[in-house]
Amino acid sequence: MSGKAVRHWLANNASIVVLVALCAYYSAATWEEYHPSDASAGRALARRILGESDGRASVLIVAPASRDAAAFTDAIADELSAGGASVAGTLHITEPIEATRELRRLSESGARLTAIATNQRASQWGPLQPDRIAEKFPTLGTPELYVPASYHWSRFLTRDNLLNVLANNADVAIIAIGMTMVIITAGIDLSVGSILAIAAVITAVCGRRLASGASAGTFDVAVAAALALGLCALSGLFNGVMVTKFRVPAFIVTLSMMMIARGAALKLAVANTEAGTPETVRLTSSQFDWIGNGYVAGIPNPVILMAVLFAVAHVLMTRTALGRYIYAVGGNPEAARLSGVPVTAVLLFVYAACGALAGLAGVLDASRFGGGRPNAGELYELRVIAAVVVGGTSLAGGEGRILGTLTGALIIAVIANGLNMAGVQSYDRMIVFGVLILVAVLFDQVKRKM
Repeated sequence: MSGKAVRHWLANNASIVVLVALCAYYSAATWEEYHPSDASAGRALARRILGESDGRASVLIVAPASRDAAAFTDAIADELSAGGASVAGTLHITEPIEATRELRRLSESGARLTAIATNQRASQWGPLQPDRIAEKFPTLGTPELYVPASYHWSRFLTRDNLLNVLANNADVAIIAIGMTMVIITAGIDLSVGSILAIAAVITAVCGRRLASGASAGTFDVAVAAALALGLCALSGLFNGVMVTKFRVPAFIVTLSMMMIARGAALKLAVANTEAGTPETVRLTSSQFDWIGNGYVAGIPNPVILMAVLFAVAHVLMTRTALGRYIYAVGGNPEAARLSGVPVTAVLLFVYAACGALAGLAGVLDASRFGGGRPNAGELYELRVIAAVVVGGTSLAGGEGRILGTLTGALIIAVIANGLNMAGVQSYDRMIVFGVLILVAVLFDQVKRKM
């Protein structure tokens, strides 16, 4: 592979390289030792005791009192009983002295122990050490201390963390789909964060007003969400009209819309909260909560929705005439017009789509947080533009890929997750994202000269 070919490949796939490098870095940085104490660890520990004692064990089960202690100790007891072993007792204790009292009781009753099953934390307690037991309670024998085997793994690479990374950033990724189309046409939309907020508040307000009881039903939620999406699409369409018909720069139009939508969200929230302050407008609905917090086959709903939308957008941009028109308008609008491309209609579509997708993100936000937050989506335009530009879309227009935007959104999500794990403050994250946009734009300029 020639040097020129390598440079061309890196230029087109730099975001993927960056994403892989970030994942590798955070995986190594969060590599640590784990001491399991769940039900599966309990069953494995019990099988180990049975195997080493030929099923004739007398076992005391001890675990520090916690939310997961019962699952751990019950799994051990059930497995031991099924294997024919004797369970001398099960303890959920808050301090080591309680273990001493139980050992004294067992000693006075004439019991003998062959094993003590516990977790890593309790195994460090003095009263459970075999030599201490042999010294203070010789009638119990010298029981062996059994602890689940520890293992090393990356905190970043755990399934729960990876799903949280995707779910917590699904709204940014969804908005980035619309922003990609806008930027490919050489435009920009700074209003997406505020439109997210107004959509969330409208959904909550309408859902409450439509509800006939204490909570909103499926129909109420559907109508409220549809109304919010429609109004957001219209706000995007308004942006498009101002850009196409009145030749107002997209930066100015969307900056104005950003302030209008944010102010409207705050005003609407004040009018619909008992305190008369811009607080969250609560919406009680189990069906609505499921949209943003539910799971299908173990995958969070926002992640599934994000994946479906990216697949649809990818097909739209790569397999349809509309997609080709969007690229043509961004590359050279005058040449596109002379070629028969409906430039105005294309621009109206991309701005309306961007508004609708921001509105959809607002509905998701309201569902996840139990209501419309008027301050939701603050500085989202920064994160969305960063995702699009880092994903390889050129701010000059005419160039970009939907799947590249997905990669860019994942990069933003991974960076945010890593900074959160490291305890970095929100204002420091703003600096990071700002620098990231600058670096991505500089790279775009360099790439154009290669």
